[in-house]
Amino acid sequence: MEEVELKNGERLDYLLAEENMKIIQSPEVFAFSLDAVLLADFTYVPVKQGNILDLCTGNGVVPLLLSRRSRAHITGVEIQRRLYDMAKRNVTINDLNNQIDMVHGDLKDMPSQFGNGPFDLVTCNPPYFQTPKKDEQNSNEYLTIARHEIYCTLEDVVAACSKLVRPGGKVAMVHRPGRLVDLLTLFRKYKIEPKKLRFVYPKAGKEANILLIEGTRDGNPDLKMLPPLYAFDDQGNYTKELEDILYGKR
Repeated sequence: MEEVELKNGERLDYLLAEENMKIIQSPEVFAFSLDAVLLADFTYVPVKQGNILDLCTGNGVVPLLLSRRSRAHITGVEIQRRLYDMAKRNVTINDLNNQIDMVHGDLKDMPSQFGNGPFDLVTCNPPYFQTPKKDEQNSNEYLTIARHEIYCTLEDVVAACSKLVRPGGKVAMVHRPGRLVDLLTLFRKYKIEPKKLRFVYPKAGKEANILLIEGTRDGNPDLKMLPPLYAFDDQGNYTKELEDILYGKR
């Protein structure tokens, strides 16, 4: 494992169960969430070969996690230069430069950069919230851009995914349940047929707060609703399923 420089406000953490993997994070800039971990666990991956693209990659957590499930080549795209720099260093510190590349750029520009349909899988943990008024935005610009549709809308994201994934390839996203109708509508509009859907709940009896969805480019209609995933039990502990996802017992 190579040494890299940590910048102001950054820390070096273990990547969950991957005790041989570390990740640079910063509460002031970007720290990965449960959403990213669930997306990396939920999505299909080409195991032995192929090409994977992760849009809105942040500090590169999804590519790092996917590298433990697949030998395919993985590319991450991030628009914020500070986060892109963190992602690059995370690839280096884990000796994954031969498998993972990072691109600094706008996801809307990626179809012109990569061409149509070069990827077997496109994943994305996009900004969840529509652009708020200035007085409703986070005072931290990094967090505002990561969480709100400042530089891209949900339609921009789905349109880019549709162009970048090959026919028959997969597109997987994590989002908020309140955007389900938008997601299904846009997937169909851009020829990504919804195939797999799962809701994540904080605990039994609560409303879902995370949505996982996967579709196939030019696929046939056949949507499977997976069983619900509960994050915590009545005692406030991780459920066994979530614990297995987080700490590598699956």
